[in-house]
Amino acid sequence: MATSICLQQNSNTNTSTASRIIRWPIVHHKVGLCRSHVHKLVSQGTFPKPIKLGIRSSGWVESEINAWLEQRILESRSDSPAVT
Repeated sequence: MATSICLQQNSNTNTSTASRIIRWPIVHHKVGLCRSHVHKLVSQGTFPKPIKLGIRSSGWVESEINAWLEQRILESRSDSPAVT
């Protein structure tokens, strides 16, 4: 269900940085939100946009989903009171 794509190539070392494209079941498993809520967040600009893979298929860049999750964690931790 995941596809690797080359996002960036470094001409100095001739190496590439690959990122996985993940489909909905993996996104759902990672974020735990229903499809309609994810699409609502995308339309509000608060969730990474999917990329079109074909006529009836799309996927998300896994690193963008991971960054979104990390940001949610940081925001939730900064709002909580310090435990002593």
